[in-house]
Amino acid sequence: MELRHIEAFLAVAEELHFGRAAERLRMAQSPLSQTIRKLEKDVGAPLFERNTRSVTLTTAGHSLLPHARRILEEVDLARRAVSAGTGTVYGKLAIGFSGALNHATLPPLTRALRQQHPQLDVTLHGGLLTQEALQQLGNGALDLAFIGLPVDAPSLATRLIATERLGATLPADHPLAGRASVGMSELAGDPFITMPASQGSTLREITFAACAAAGFRPRISQEVADPYTALSLVAGGVGVSLMPESIEGIMPAGIVFLPLDGDDVLLLSGLAWNPGSMSPAVRAALLVAEEVLPTPEG
Repeated sequence: MELRHIEAFLAVAEELHFGRAAERLRMAQSPLSQTIRKLEKDVGAPLFERNTRSVTLTTAGHSLLPHARRILEEVDLARRAVSAGTGTVYGKLAIGFSGALNHATLPPLTRALRQQHPQLDVTLHGGLLTQEALQQLGNGALDLAFIGLPVDAPSLATRLIATERLGATLPADHPLAGRASVGMSELAGDPFITMPASQGSTLREITFAACAAAGFRPRISQEVADPYTALSLVAGGVGVSLMPESIEGIMPAGIVFLPLDGDDVLLLSGLAWNPGSMSPAVRAALLVAEEVLPTPEG
């Protein structure tokens, strides 16, 4: 399989017309057809269904298409990296995060990446809770993800970047809203707003554990994937929610944040990546993360 074969396949797959694909490649239609036949012989399957009226991709053609695009993207990145010289990092970096819970950790990392490695193509994927992010790291959809710790993911690597105390977010007109702090047991009668169980939220697990330690099981009034939406529902009087203390700075109007009495309830936040898929872009991002998001002492 040669690079020109991949380029020819991609042109026909995107144009679905041999004549237009030949014009795009600046070659005659007959040599293009021969190139496609050589590629089909090499992969051992027909890639296109051809008749006098149309050209369509076969099942094998659809399977090859994303890989063909990725091959040409990597070749382009390699050419640019070579021409740029030593020290410049090229590549694509997909970062997953949950949303408001990362408002204090995501911006420093993306800002530093933009400053130190401006040639990196960084894509951010929001609304991802811990287990969903781990799955996408495992299948290659993400390169780096902000997650809650600890996790059971032996094939992935993680590093702690923040430890935060949780507190209770209450509607401003809640009977306990005027207090300086609140005990978990005092919230036993309130409906709770949590992240969905299906997406594997660490914050949800900690919330349930804190309620269990206080002697009750929370009554869930609403499940939402976005933490800021959860805060908005708290403001609307739908229920209460446990949130990290850093959230206090971005809460919508109509909410109060109260520290919890007794032992600290902690949320551990970290970065996760796949050691089996280490690209120059991922290595560069991890080094930058160590600078701007160091592991907390103790």
